[in-house]
Amino acid sequence: MQTITVDWDHPADPAPASARDHVREYVRTGGVDGHLWHGVPTLLLTTLDRATGRTSRTPLIYTEDEDRLVVAAAGWGAPRHPAWFWNLTAHPEVRVQVGPVVRPAVARRATDDEREAYWPALAALWPAFDDYQEHTLRVIPLVILDPPPRARY
Repeated sequence: MQTITVDWDHPADPAPASARDHVREYVRTGGVDGHLWHGVPTLLLTTLDRATGRTSRTPLIYTEDEDRLVVAAAGWGAPRHPAWFWNLTAHPEVRVQVGPVVRPAVARRATDDEREAYWPALAALWPAFDDYQEHTLRVIPLVILDPPPRARY
């Protein structure tokens, strides 16, 4: 079995200038600037690119349920799932920054029941999610970000 060395500390930031600026300000201030974006909470999700093996960081609106975080792979309603979604399906170990706290997480696609339960909370935060879903043929998946399982010795 081959071990992969992942550089979680130096991810690539998004290409669109507005998203890149948001991420850099979020990181620079430890989330003081950037955690709330247009009045809604955002996190920074770092995934491992399934093709290049490099890490990349994406700002996402989120909701919480106890110790899990939930995000939508909305991609602004594009016809295809965003690249970060495919990255985490290949490599579910991710890093999440919420405010100043950076922690590991394990990502998975929400079940149909979980999607039904969490979609209203996300749409209440960002009503455009409902518009995105209405105007795309794909079902926008939700992603659950769970804390990693505790090591057992």
